[in-house]
Amino acid sequence: MSDQLIRSLTPEEARAEIERLRREIEYHNELYYVRGEPEISDYEYDQLMARLIALERAFPQFLTPDSPSQRVGGTVTRQFPVVRHEVPMLSLDNTYSEAELRDFDRRVRELLQNRPYDYVVELKIDGVAVSLIYENGLFERGATRGDGVEGEDITPNLRTVRDIPLRVRGEGPIPARFEVRGEVYMRREDFARLNEARQEAGERTFMNPRNATAGTLKLQNSAEVARRRLRFFAYWLRAPELRHGTHWEALRWLREHGFPVNPHARHARDIEEVLAFIAHWQEARHGLEYDIDGVVVKVNQLDYYPILGETAKSPRWAIAFKYPPDRAVTRLRAITLQVGRTGIVTPVAELEPVVLSGTRVERASLHNEDEIRRKDIRIGDWVLVEKAGEIIPQVVGVLRERRPPDAVPFQMPEQCPVCGSRLTRPEGEVRYYCPNASCPAQVRERIRHFASRDAMDIEGLGERIIDALVSNGLVRDASDLYRLRVEDLVPLERMGTRLATKLISAIDRSRSRPFERVLYALGIRHVGWVTARALAEHFGSIDRIAGASVEELMQVPDVGPVVARAVRAFFDEANNRALVERLRAAGLQMEQAPSRALGKGPLAGLTVVLTGSLESMTRAEAQARLERLGARVTDAVSAKTHYLIVGKEPGSKLQKARALGVPILDEPAFLQLLKEAEAGGGGG
Repeated sequence: MSDQLIRSLTPEEARAEIERLRREIEYHNELYYVRGEPEISDYEYDQLMARLIALERAFPQFLTPDSPSQRVGGTVTRQFPVVRHEVPMLSLDNTYSEAELRDFDRRVRELLQNRPYDYVVELKIDGVAVSLIYENGLFERGATRGDGVEGEDITPNLRTVRDIPLRVRGEGPIPARFEVRGEVYMRREDFARLNEARQEAGERTFMNPRNATAGTLKLQNSAEVARRRLRFFAYWLRAPELRHGTHWEALRWLREHGFPVNPHARHARDIEEVLAFIAHWQEARHGLEYDIDGVVVKVNQLDYYPILGETAKSPRWAIAFKYPPDRAVTRLRAITLQVGRTGIVTPVAELEPVVLSGTRVERASLHNEDEIRRKDIRIGDWVLVEKAGEIIPQVVGVLRERRPPDAVPFQMPEQCPVCGSRLTRPEGEVRYYCPNASCPAQVRERIRHFASRDAMDIEGLGERIIDALVSNGLVRDASDLYRLRVEDLVPLERMGTRLATKLISAIDRSRSRPFERVLYALGIRHVGWVTARALAEHFGSIDRIAGASVEELMQVPDVGPVVARAVRAFFDEANNRALVERLRAAGLQMEQAPSRALGKGPLAGLTVVLTGSLESMTRAEAQARLERLGARVTDAVSAKTHYLIVGKEPGSKLQKARALGVPILDEPAFLQLLKEAEAGGGGG
């Protein structure tokens, strides 16, 4: 919605549009965060939010605390007030053995004097426990556990967590005041993305998702909290007015009123079913998108809680079974250095191969020189390796009692291992940098990023060929790719005329990639795919972005001062501006093409999901063609999906589509749909 259109609205028209947008955004929040069935893309969601924020800025009299716009953050605090919990947040007793769990069951049976009872078992999310207070259906206050009696009021930060309802939804009575407790956590992919960004910025990386979550909730700037995509699961309700008889009923009420409850919670009839649940998730947990460190076992009947009672620190009606961490012991054979596309030099542990979480691990992160010294890691040591967030192998400790006499302390080299340039370590940073932008390692990583699937998607340009191109001096930056000829490539090892011709054709096809993908391909620090698209939509051309001030860049949704300064610094560098001009001369798109709005076109009204790999085009190209024709492309299959497009090696979406009766199109049928629609023949 343009500024001019906003200014033309009457207050009543603005109020109606604000309320409509809030309802639509909350609807999509529930689909995405609670039901797991999104209907629109992240970009479409961001556009709805941007319109709402613009309207609320123009008509501030209609801004309310429960507006979805308040999730984007912006509050900067100097300290967190201390609040006292109305009911203490007790910690749970832990056990690692079946025998102790059976002993817990025996104590419950004896205390209840053989009254009938059963259990609820829930995954123990490895995050940070919080308490949420609601008054008159609105989120009023959120606090950390703290010492169990007092915690810190972090309400502004918790408002940014989109899983947490700002207003209670659902049918039936809602208590005037009630409390919900749950776990704030970070998904593994968001943790990996955060650490990658921090590494590129030369900042200390987090050890695991829980550590990242705890650090994020303590940030003083809620806008930064919003950018880190924290999530929430509710696991406890205190609402005496509702008179629930069981914990299972309380969980159902939470689900029905908009709170995300972990879908894997189960009602267990006895201790044998509890043990079966624990055994199943010991291995199955590796397939989750978030970390768990065990299972929580709770007596189901709430009336029994006063009878069972509690100790000074823990309730007697619940216990946590903890899984031992997935760790392995192996030998550190060497420490090598890895040079990234921004010049960051990272030490890497070269290990004797070991199996961890079902995968073979030969290399692990050592983060930086300070971490190596702090842990006293030496070459030749026997080390303890685990996966941070089940994703990134890392060395977490040393078995000093097994240290061989010839173990060698690590000394950070003074020169880049690839180009020989003298390494630098800026004051106040923990990272070393290779300052040579022409370093072959940096060039290779920049080219690899440029050609990647989400960027220019140059099929066939893999690591082996990139190494050969850079080593033979054929490519010094991305623009050199567009000057390559078949005869340049044929002499390369294992190339040949046929492969060379295919690669040149793939490079030529990439000239037509849309502007936002070119912008992402440039590899500007902190600018991921979503940010690149937002910048492209806002400014419309590379020239306008290059000429924008930090303040102007910060007007783009989701662009804060760190990103804005990184974009400004990129275009302030003469070599980068020259690269852009060479890419422009090569025919790459430097302006945003006018796009047909969703909901208009021969496929208007269709919701489509893609799964598997297509032979005739990439998934991104398929999505672009569908959207140009007016269709909406989403990530999850639901009852409202009109078609599932199936390529090779489809995922679980195919099974779900069959279960829901969603029409399934193979690639030939999909191509026929596109052909008819592009010819004006419809297809809905």
